Amino acid sequence: MPDLADCHPIPISSVRVPTFLFSTEKDLARHVAGMMRQIIQEKRKSGKRAVFALPAGSTPVGVYRELIRLHKEEGLDFSNVVTFNLNEYYGLSSETLQSYGRWMEEHFFHGVNIPKENIFVPDGSTPYDEIDTYCRQYEQKIEASGGIDFALLGVGRNGQIAGNEPFCSRGTKTRLCTLDPVTRESAASDFFGRENVPLQGLTMGLNTILSARQVFLLALGEHKAKIIQETCENPVTPRVPASYLQDHQNAAVFVDAAAGSALKSVVKPWTQREVDWNEDLVKRATIWLCKQSGKSLLKLSDDDFREHNLHQLLRNHGPAQAIAHRVFRLLMETIEYHPAGKEKKKVICFSPHPDDDVISMGGTLIRLNEDGHETHIAYMTSGNIAVFDHDALRVADLVTQYNQLFGIDQGEAQSIEDEVRIALSKKGPGAPDSAEVGKIKGLIRWSEAKGGALKVGCREENLHNLDMPFYRTGTVKKNPIGADDIAIIYRLLKKLTPDQIYVAGDLSDPHGTHRVCAEAIFAALEQLREEGQPLPEVMLYRGAWQEYELHEIEIAVPLSPGDMLLKKKAIFMHESQKDEALFPGTDPREFWQRAEDRNTGTSDFYNKVGLPEYYAIEAFVRWRGEPI
Repeated sequence: MPDLADCHPIPISSVRVPTFLFSTEKDLARHVAGMMRQIIQEKRKSGKRAVFALPAGSTPVGVYRELIRLHKEEGLDFSNVVTFNLNEYYGLSSETLQSYGRWMEEHFFHGVNIPKENIFVPDGSTPYDEIDTYCRQYEQKIEASGGIDFALLGVGRNGQIAGNEPFCSRGTKTRLCTLDPVTRESAASDFFGRENVPLQGLTMGLNTILSARQVFLLALGEHKAKIIQETCENPVTPRVPASYLQDHQNAAVFVDAAAGSALKSVVKPWTQREVDWNEDLVKRATIWLCKQSGKSLLKLSDDDFREHNLHQLLRNHGPAQAIAHRVFRLLMETIEYHPAGKEKKKVICFSPHPDDDVISMGGTLIRLNEDGHETHIAYMTSGNIAVFDHDALRVADLVTQYNQLFGIDQGEAQSIEDEVRIALSKKGPGAPDSAEVGKIKGLIRWSEAKGGALKVGCREENLHNLDMPFYRTGTVKKNPIGADDIAIIYRLLKKLTPDQIYVAGDLSDPHGTHRVCAEAIFAALEQLREEGQPLPEVMLYRGAWQEYELHEIEIAVPLSPGDMLLKKKAIFMHESQKDEALFPGTDPREFWQRAEDRNTGTSDFYNKVGLPEYYAIEAFVRWRGEPI
């Protein structure tokens, strides 16, 4: 079993519950799965069963995959394991696409040998007048199994655990619960709209969960950073149910670097311990000081460093003027008007969805094309699930109207329209599209992608529709990356031999499309490396939701007002995502607004620390082969 040292965690200081930060989601998953293996094996030696409380959702996917690997490759026997799922949507049967019971079967139970009679998932189809009896029986089954040995938990953005929402009682047991609006918003993409998310759920109570002999809470991604900070560093409060873990004698929190990014030991480690003042930390601390003091770099004084607990930095690298000039030069060096250089090169922008290219780096694409580089865009997925049904119907109808207008035989065209209407009428909320509807939606996204790319100056022959297999599930949940996905990327890289590539760097989302696409690209690059092939320079960009912190940015491409206007026009070409996107996330702004606010916000940060004032900036970091 891997111990903590094997997985390279960082224990976090100044927290109220033991917290460990892992550099990658894979390390975190290996460690947690290793701990579960140990419990299983110890219980087996004593002739007992290992009783687990388990969650569904994206966070534990890596743990379940590692447990399946341990079973198939290392012979880990699950025949003595009993599982109780934490919750289920009320009103859903186990066959429903969004059912947690179905999710567990597809992502975990099918791959291990837990006896069927040892698997317990709350039944969301329980008649309303039988719920109280059903919930008591669920609790009795837990007690009859000897109680929960180990509870594996995720956490919602509002601090909820399973269906235990903010301000629920600490003493609750299994029951029917009302889902918080934040919880329903987070689940909206699975149901193709928040209006389709059930209002209630069956959930194991806080008292039942916290009665487990050992509890691990997992969190992945930047969107969990704020709630992890509140859970681990602030006092216990019913507003954040996860904070009750502070009262448990054997609880721990495990986070990746993104989810732990708001913890004090990460944000300002110099206030918690003696640190090694390397260049990156000097830059981060000095930029942080600018934000705290409201001063630009070259206006910082020795007193500013002392008043904000930066005595170590001042003592080792001062005076203030020397530190400020050093960081000023480092930031100035990031500004680059010609991101691929002035000598003509071949460049590929890998776009996970059909609009990520222009949303995330549309201005840089303008610059690359103006500089005369051979600029390719590889659209990795169809993005078809993000198209509204009415758009598909509109296009099918347009085909019919076109053929009628020009006297073209209607037979086949009418059949397509009829098939679309029939398929959409039969489709329930959150159900996958028929093949015909999926193809039409894919064509809509592909035509929009071409329009956006042409708007920023790309040539149509340099646009590549990869349509990677992992995405073709027809639902929000995607398959893991496979050999066929990697082969598609490998062949494109081999064919074009680019000098520079751009990759979506939202690596903090371990199971989102951006991260999966990045994994495929990096795997293809590794194949080229093993063959002795020269590798291109790899630049990482962020998607529509986050931007790199100022201290992280390595390349900053300035944009003029004209560049920003052209970039927005390219985004507008994605009409199916305009005004209202099917999966907008929790941010109410349109994608063009997010892009403009982010780019102007980055330039504003540069200006506030005393650098030249630009209208907007797109930011990048270099990939150096780090694991993800």
